[in-house]
Amino acid sequence: MSTIHPAPAQFFAFGGDNARGYSTHGDVLVNKTADGIDLNVIWDEANQVMSAWNKKRTALAALISYPTIAVGDAIPQTIGGDHFEEASEFGEPQSIATAPDALIVGYTFKDYDLATRATWKFLRSATAEQVYDLINRAMESDNRLITGTLLRRLFDPAPVLNEVGQTAYGLYTGTDGITPPSFAGQDFPSSTSHYLVSGNTALDPGDLTDAINQVTSKGFGIDGSSRLIVLCNPKEAEVISTFRAGAITNGVESKYDFIPSNSSIPYLTSETVVGQIAPAEWSGLEVSGSYGPAWVVPSYFLPQGYIAVVATGGPNSGVNPVAFRQHANSAYQGLRMIPGKDQRYPLQDSFFQRSFGTGVRYRGAACIVQVKASGAYTAPSWNWR
Repeated sequence: MSTIHPAPAQFFAFGGDNARGYSTHGDVLVNKTADGIDLNVIWDEANQVMSAWNKKRTALAALISYPTIAVGDAIPQTIGGDHFEEASEFGEPQSIATAPDALIVGYTFKDYDLATRATWKFLRSATAEQVYDLINRAMESDNRLITGTLLRRLFDPAPVLNEVGQTAYGLYTGTDGITPPSFAGQDFPSSTSHYLVSGNTALDPGDLTDAINQVTSKGFGIDGSSRLIVLCNPKEAEVISTFRAGAITNGVESKYDFIPSNSSIPYLTSETVVGQIAPAEWSGLEVSGSYGPAWVVPSYFLPQGYIAVVATGGPNSGVNPVAFRQHANSAYQGLRMIPGKDQRYPLQDSFFQRSFGTGVRYRGAACIVQVKASGAYTAPSWNWR
C-alpha cells in the first residue's frame, strides 16, 4: 500500500526568492552526510523501503491475520454447513440463506507514532549508515508493534469495545454466553473454552491433542483450504520433539510421533517414516517438525509456558482467525514516514505513524494452552510490544 509523500526535493527547498518558493542549494544548512551521501537520496530511499515494508508484514503476523478495512463483520463461526437434499418432483429446493450462526465481531482501531530527531550537526557528521539505522529501528519497532498486538489478541480472552460499541472478541471463553454453533452433528456446551490449562507443570501430549481437537471439532484445519500449526516458544517445541506414540508423559500416552522436518540435523534411526515430512520452512517461518496433523512452528516471539494451535489458510488468508483492521482511506494505511514540523529537513525531524486494530474473526479457529498445574487461564505478560 503506497503512501503519498511530496517529492523529496520539496522537503529540502525553502525560501521565498523565486516564483515557486524554492531556494538555491546555497541556502541549505546541511545536505550531505559525512561520507558524502545526499540527504535527499536517503529520504527517497527510505520512502521506497516504507512502500516495500507495507507490502510485507511479518510472516508470523500474516499467518494468523486477515487484512480488512471493516469496523466489524458478521462472521459465521463454522466453515461450511450447507447441504443438498433429495429433489422431489413438484417441490422447491431449500435455499442457502445468510448463516444463522453468524456472530457480529468488532475490530478495534488505534493510532500509533514514533519520532526520530537529529540535529543538523549530527547529520553533517554522521555516516549514511548511522542515519539509516534510525529508520531501521523505527521499522523494527513497527514489526514488534503489529506482531505483538495480533498475538496478544489471540492469547487474551478479554473482550473490548471498539469506537462504535461493537465487541472485539478473543477465542471462545465459555463465560460470555456465546456457545459455539453445532458442526458435523456435534453440539457443544455453553462452557466450551478455547483457553485451556494443562493441569501439569510440564507440557504433555494430551495438552496438544486436546487443543488440536478443539479446533478441528469446530470445522477448522480439516481440509485443503487451511493447515494446522502449533505456534510455541522454542522451549515448548523442544518438549514436543520428545513425544513418541505409545510413550507416557505426565501419565498421558502420546497418540502420535513427533517427526522432525527437513530442517533437522542428520541422525540415524531404525524407524521408517510413513507419510509426508514437514518442510523446513513454510511461509517464511521455520518448521521444526510435525505432531499428528499439525506442523510445529517455534518462535521466540511466543511466550514461554503457552502453545497455540491455529488453523491458517496462509499469509493474509480470509480464513485466518484474527482481523488486521486498517483505515478505509488508503492514504492512512501501512507504515507512513512523515516529515516533522520543519519540512525543509525531514531527516532532522521525522514521524513514523501506523493506524490499525484487531479482533478475532473465527473464535473456534485456534486454541491456546497454558502450562500450569492448576487454576484458571491467565493471559501471558508480554515483555515486548
